[in-house]
Amino acid sequence: MDRDQVTEHLKFAAELGVTGVSRDPVWRSRAETRESRRTANELDTQTPGVPSNAEPVVFSRTPADALAAIRADIGDCTRCKLHAQGRRQIVFGVGNPDADLMFVGEAPGADEDVQGIPFVGRAGQLLTKIIEAIDLKREDVYIANVIKCRPPGNRNPEQDEVETCEPFLFQQIDAIKPKVIVALGKFGAQTLLRTLDPISRLRGRVYEFRGAKLIPTFHPAYLLRNPASKREVWEDMKVVRSLLNVQR
Repeated sequence: MDRDQVTEHLKFAAELGVTGVSRDPVWRSRAETRESRRTANELDTQTPGVPSNAEPVVFSRTPADALAAIRADIGDCTRCKLHAQGRRQIVFGVGNPDADLMFVGEAPGADEDVQGIPFVGRAGQLLTKIIEAIDLKREDVYIANVIKCRPPGNRNPEQDEVETCEPFLFQQIDAIKPKVIVALGKFGAQTLLRTLDPISRLRGRVYEFRGAKLIPTFHPAYLLRNPASKREVWEDMKVVRSLLNVQR
């Protein structure tokens, strides 16, 4: 990372309310309370800079404030070509900033592009039922996509679009600090896990990802076309429920 990149990193961190970095390994513990994660005021005081062995930054604002800062940084994004290919608006994310469970999909569809909210079409209605099946409500979780703009014709996002947009997803994850992340579908799982393996091979396992447990499963849109796979998704969601219960 060169000097300009460090400067930009620190500038963005300052906008999120970060006043330093912590090297304390206790910070990584998933046993810390949700309240301590919200306040996060016990930061090291040190000369501004990002040492090579620094731990991830600690947000001194609430997760909601951090998410608002990330959204403001995205703005009316023109960083990749999607802004000129028919998208109506940014589809940032929705849900509980303090969520223990986060869902990550691929990209907005037509309904999402109109409403500015992820997973509001038929696939979104099925996702809501999946969430309710593990005794949670949609407002209890956080839902986002790898890509924040609708690709034309609902095509798969292209590599340059992913590379431009995925840092914002990672910032969302770091702000929320969910205990469990469900990657919905091939594209979401492959992007997060940096693999080309098919979703049929990826699902059924638990992965570590940015301090959370990551569970890949089939996308709700796939289930609408292949309802027989609902049984496998239910098995995955039982694992999710078990992980949430264990870590509470």
